[in-house]
Amino acid sequence: MLDKKCLEQMKGIIVPILTPVDKEEKIDEAKLREQVDFVIDGGVLGILAFGSNGEFYMVEEDEMLRALEIMISQAAGRVPVFMGIGAINTKKAVRLAKAAERCGAFGISVLQPMFLKPTEEELYFHFKTIAEAVPDTPMLLYNNPGRTGYTMSADLVVRLAEELDNVVGMKDSSGDMTQTEEFIRRTRHLGFNVFGGKDTLIYGALVHGAAGCVATTANFVPKMVVSIYDKYIGGDIEGAREAQYALNPIRLLMDKASFPVGTKDMANIVGLDMGNPYTPNLPTKGAVLEKMRQALAAAGYAK
Repeated sequence: MLDKKCLEQMKGIIVPILTPVDKEEKIDEAKLREQVDFVIDGGVLGILAFGSNGEFYMVEEDEMLRALEIMISQAAGRVPVFMGIGAINTKKAVRLAKAAERCGAFGISVLQPMFLKPTEEELYFHFKTIAEAVPDTPMLLYNNPGRTGYTMSADLVVRLAEELDNVVGMKDSSGDMTQTEEFIRRTRHLGFNVFGGKDTLIYGALVHGAAGCVATTANFVPKMVVSIYDKYIGGDIEGAREAQYALNPIRLLMDKASFPVGTKDMANIVGLDMGNPYTPNLPTKGAVLEKMRQALAAAGYAK
């Protein structure tokens, strides 16, 4: 049985870390190590490898696992490192989960299958099979209806949390605060940590009892993002809300770029040199890029 003490290490701002690549679209080890140090120095309390903004859908398995090992090595136990799994095929998801466990990942985060429209029972089978394959590894569910076309139900989340010891939390990127709140309300007695998944709603998620947020803007303005959590936990409610308001214009501008290019655009603007997105995505240019630069400069971050 999994020791639920792992929940104590699952809190605060977790960053879905960017995947820096060179001109041949190979992962740049030196830049990745620098990025791990940058976000940890910025105060994040966890790293998620190959989340949506980590471009998991672009990376071959061997390259993905090589990068995971680099991140775990560089983090050196300072914060937990989770492996993001977005495989459509259950067997592939199990294979990645087992590989992540062998690499020493603290936990895994599993997205509901894209492109498909599974029934509740099919979705239950998918998550249950993955969780049972790595029973000693903490597993987060990842609800992202905007990218998969459908949402997880609270009934499903409760069922998985009740039946599987290692299903210990989730990231909810629905942007629907009622749904996030229901995930929290209905699992709060189960030893289950819900994380918000929208950077514009970090404060709101915390108010409703979330353990933290998985926030992509923490890739390039980690101290700003972390300040929302730190102020809230420290009792500075007004300060936390103002920090959220300061972040929102930056985050909202990212939506003017194609997904997931905006995060790399802004990281490059502040001087992190993450390289280009994987093709067919291309770096943002023109008026949108200039507005990003202006917003970051106004916040004191543009180089």
